[in-house]
Amino acid sequence: AADADPRGKKDPRDFALWKGFKKEEEPATAAWPSPWGLGRPGWHLECSAMVGKYLGDEFDIHGGGLDLRFPHHENELAQSRAAGRGFARFWMHNAMVNLAGEKMSKSIGNSLLVSEVVKRFRPIDLRYYLIAPHYRSIIEYTEESLAEAATAFQRIEGYVVRAGEVTGGVDPDDGVLCTEFAEAMDDDLSVPAAMAALQGVIREGNKLLSDGDSAALRGNLAAVRRMLGLLGLDPADARWQHGGTATGAAAVIDTLVAALLEQRQDARARKDFTAADAVRDQLRDAGVEVEDTPQGPRWTVIR
Repeated sequence: AADADPRGKKDPRDFALWKGFKKEEEPATAAWPSPWGLGRPGWHLECSAMVGKYLGDEFDIHGGGLDLRFPHHENELAQSRAAGRGFARFWMHNAMVNLAGEKMSKSIGNSLLVSEVVKRFRPIDLRYYLIAPHYRSIIEYTEESLAEAATAFQRIEGYVVRAGEVTGGVDPDDGVLCTEFAEAMDDDLSVPAAMAALQGVIREGNKLLSDGDSAALRGNLAAVRRMLGLLGLDPADARWQHGGTATGAAAVIDTLVAALLEQRQDARARKDFTAADAVRDQLRDAGVEVEDTPQGPRWTVIR
């Protein structure tokens, strides 16, 4: 605050609780009467007032971007404590999603709309990309890094689908959280460490799949789905069933892929493996990966 305008201040660190109305600059609807004249609350006071109304004098967690720590959050805390309120017990400041080394910002004009991103990537893949790093880590957004994250998540999803086909499905509420996952989430929401623990459980599940131990597999799958559910990433959850796309479009894609897979199965039955491979290659070029399993061919969107 050393470069702050000192006019009217007893200390350079002082900040406005109430701002006088500037008729030439502000709409009349943004001003209210007060003992100090017509005006409006200062930027920081607005937040303290909303918190006091809806959350009370003290609450658990206050979040926000790292760029708001000073002056906004520091001033929120100062004025709330001065009013005798305990305010936030914990502060959680998230880092930014950068584009070409700069924070995404409407004022800069470098923002990406989620509605545009999900035209090229599934919403669940985007969610995985954004939450897999620690929330205090900067994400340097590129389509290449998002595609890599999507591929990584689809490996997780592949296990959930394969295990679900073998077990007939499980209730994730029956799953037991592994100790390492719970400890990681309790440690400042360390999602990277939690993901590492999750991957360990999935490796055990893949071994159970190979061994044909369906009884143990049920418990493993339930645990995996419960952990994914806590992160909002359970691919078997109903909200992700169509990848976030319109149901009609998903149904059309399902029908088209099913027709091509039927052609491939017919070619394999005729031992025309050249034709069967051609169908597989055609689907892969279109962004659909085919995997042959004991339960029949499975397909996933890979881009």
